[in-house]
Amino acid sequence: MRAHSKMLAVALALVLVALPARAQSLQLIRDAEIEATIAGLARPIFEAAGIAPSGVDIYLVRDDRLNAFVAGGQNLFLYTGLLMRADDPAELAGVIAHEAGHIAGGHLVRLADAAEDAAVEQILGLVLGAAAAAAGAPQVGGAIAMGGQGLAQESMLRYSRAQEQAADQAAVTYLDRTGIGATGLRDFFEILDQKRMLSGVQPTPYLQTHPLTRDRITFVARHADADDGAALGPDARERHARMVAKLQGFLEPPARVREELAGRDDLAARYGRAVATYRLNDVEGALREVRALIEAEPDNPYFHELEGQIRFETGDVAAAVGPYREAVRLAPSQPLLRLGLGRALLQSGAAAEAVGPLEEVVRAEPRNAFAWRRLGIARGRAGDLGASNLALAEAAILQRELADAGLYLSRAEERVSSGHERQQLADLQRALEDARERAR
Repeated sequence: MRAHSKMLAVALALVLVALPARAQSLQLIRDAEIEATIAGLARPIFEAAGIAPSGVDIYLVRDDRLNAFVAGGQNLFLYTGLLMRADDPAELAGVIAHEAGHIAGGHLVRLADAAEDAAVEQILGLVLGAAAAAAGAPQVGGAIAMGGQGLAQESMLRYSRAQEQAADQAAVTYLDRTGIGATGLRDFFEILDQKRMLSGVQPTPYLQTHPLTRDRITFVARHADADDGAALGPDARERHARMVAKLQGFLEPPARVREELAGRDDLAARYGRAVATYRLNDVEGALREVRALIEAEPDNPYFHELEGQIRFETGDVAAAVGPYREAVRLAPSQPLLRLGLGRALLQSGAAAEAVGPLEEVVRAEPRNAFAWRRLGIARGRAGDLGASNLALAEAAILQRELADAGLYLSRAEERVSSGHERQQLADLQRALEDARERAR
């Protein structure tokens, strides 16, 4: 599953996109562990729906409201409020199954007008190619934030009742096929219904885009069974608990998180407390808690990643290399961990060594503009100026910085000679011309 590999997993940067006055912002976060957790939960559901998991892009939206929606084709957006509010992974699985029903059913969301239709395409392109404008945004936590084009604007996306009922029917089928069952979806609908019944409460975005009726609740409830959820097992529940604790630690007020988790000694709670401690600027305390986590699970790559992130963001860049290197060793298929390693190597002065991990990232995530930019810098510092300008041009085109892209390509044309690099140069020149044509 292309669980969005296009931006960095740690607190790296902020990208602001010029938006229409009526558009609202959309903040997207990246985290290798959370993406892996959701991908593992979603994969069997998509397979049951006859959808190739690798064909679905999943975006995590930093927003504390309950919402999820599909837009621009097979692009699934999940709000962090939904991820943190789900008491059980079966509830999240139910939401994913419902949205898979919309994808499999070919339900087209109705857009307010052609301008907003174009806005959807633009923001999806920018999301796919987003790169960091400035390094270091610890207030964002384990996330990267991005201004949005109003893609989350509730008035843009609304399914008909018939489409909602069809998606419910499909969801129940998928959940039965996977052995997860419909209890989680029923519980989620009941949460929504309770919110709807509370007088004076603003309807959740999910209710605004997915009209909920008593018939829908009754239909799903009829298919719920006491034995539902057995297919998930304790491992899935533990991964879900860690995801929730990590999101709380990074996104909620850290003092409140520490207070709420103070009475628990399970690993998920300790994880959330470690993140919250870091956000309270108690670096030594946070590192002690992270080292205790590593001692409990030395083969957990994400605990090593967190140590690397803390050391990097607090200026101990050379000491961050070891934890990131260990994280990559333990999870070599995770491009975001390689990106962390490459960035730490680059910042610590080992530019030539940084090239390898960063090249691995762009091979796995060819539209990761942040990685292309870091690769360009690393190649330049290592003395390979032709390849450096090609990588910088890749980043600039993805970011729609067309004037800069032209400058980099002009510089590259004077310096590259190998057949592979000449082909990349020609491809980028065509891509730049296409982008300029679209911009006219």
